[in-house]
Amino acid sequence: MGRGEAMHAMLKRVKGAYALAILFEDDPSSIIAARNGPPLAIGHGEMFLASDVIALAPFTNEVTYLLDGDWAVIGKGGAAIFDVDGYPVERPRQTSMAAAYLANRGQHRHFMEKEIYEQPEAIGHVPAHYVSLIENRADAVPIFDFASIPTLAISACGTAYLAGLIGKYWFERYARLPVEIDVASEFRYREIPLSPQSAALFISQSGETADTLASLRYCKKLGLTIGAIVNAAESSIGREADAVFPILAGPEIGVASTKAFTCQLAVLAALAISAARTRGTITENEVQALVRSLAETPRIMSQVLDSIQPKVELLARELSKYHDVLYLGRGTSFPLAMEGALKLKEISYIHAEGYAAGELKHGPIALIDKNMPVIVIAPFDRFFNKTVSNMEEVAARGGRVILVTDEKGATASKLDTTHTIVLPAVDEIIAPMIFSLPLQLLAYHTAVFLGTDVDQPRNLAKSVTIE
Repeated sequence: MGRGEAMHAMLKRVKGAYALAILFEDDPSSIIAARNGPPLAIGHGEMFLASDVIALAPFTNEVTYLLDGDWAVIGKGGAAIFDVDGYPVERPRQTSMAAAYLANRGQHRHFMEKEIYEQPEAIGHVPAHYVSLIENRADAVPIFDFASIPTLAISACGTAYLAGLIGKYWFERYARLPVEIDVASEFRYREIPLSPQSAALFISQSGETADTLASLRYCKKLGLTIGAIVNAAESSIGREADAVFPILAGPEIGVASTKAFTCQLAVLAALAISAARTRGTITENEVQALVRSLAETPRIMSQVLDSIQPKVELLARELSKYHDVLYLGRGTSFPLAMEGALKLKEISYIHAEGYAAGELKHGPIALIDKNMPVIVIAPFDRFFNKTVSNMEEVAARGGRVILVTDEKGATASKLDTTHTIVLPAVDEIIAPMIFSLPLQLLAYHTAVFLGTDVDQPRNLAKSVTIE
């Protein structure tokens, strides 16, 4: 039995998800590869195999993606690809743009730091792609007929899920479009009764997240229109969607997502504005004001990043001495509180939790003492006074309050805080993007003080391609 026949016979007996690369001691110039679930891409030229086109970028920009069930025999002369039944198949050769974004740290200590400071430039690509900046208009989205969609489903994992949760607030508030959202590992098993007239958005930096891809396929079987908010349009999620909404962030090397998160938010904001305009739930003047705010985001981000680092570094040095941190917020600041907590625990290994501020008295308040810093995210919005009330409850119990607010909030709050980080006053729709910056920097500098591996924290992977 030849190697190809042996491979085919073996794959008939293998169950579950796999991405295989098999080498032979007596023939080191050839590789047999197979995929079912996790991604595999063949690089052409001298012939390469990798799970991500970023890994192939230094060597080639000509790639072929294997589909589920495919296996291939790769040699110096090329690759022969076969389907699950063993028949030869042709898979398209594509030109990848990853080589144009070859990453290095430049003058920064870590990729994460570099990517935090790349956000004004990265997010600047989004408004130009999704809205008309000359006319301050949000155009209708091809494929997605928001006017006739009764409900929208959103699913993702980790930071991308928290971006989707903020997006839910926007779609429901501005477009009056009900949103069903859950983490993909739950979404895919809940057997949600979704209408074929509805649409679904799936968010993934890599476009290869296994649970998110499985959730996409569940919705596709039900006949929903599928949109993919991804950083890699040629990824599995991008290829299987009806419409791709690129986040245009460029490669993100640090495991803890930063610029991908804010670019995901910018895309969701643009889509929500477009949906609102299409559904007639906001006026043209309101559309123009929201688009102008979105266009201002890069400038405001640059201003914030230039001004807050000394304050955040001082706070991070103090925060590194604690073992537990609580984050609180209301409205879109609630998922942002969860994102801030996620960043801190991901890279510093300090236990942190994000809660809705209104839930404080339903349990978390029992944890409050002098050894529990409480980071309160409170822009001066319609929730501000209620959030201040929660801050007062924390302070009354000896908690150390760290307030992240804007200029109006700093003026209005009379509470004596341990630290206050003051940001510019901005429109509600871009506040999560602006307020994410001190949270990212705080996690980063705390991890640096603790000496952890910032770019590659323990037990974590950039792309989770298995369940």
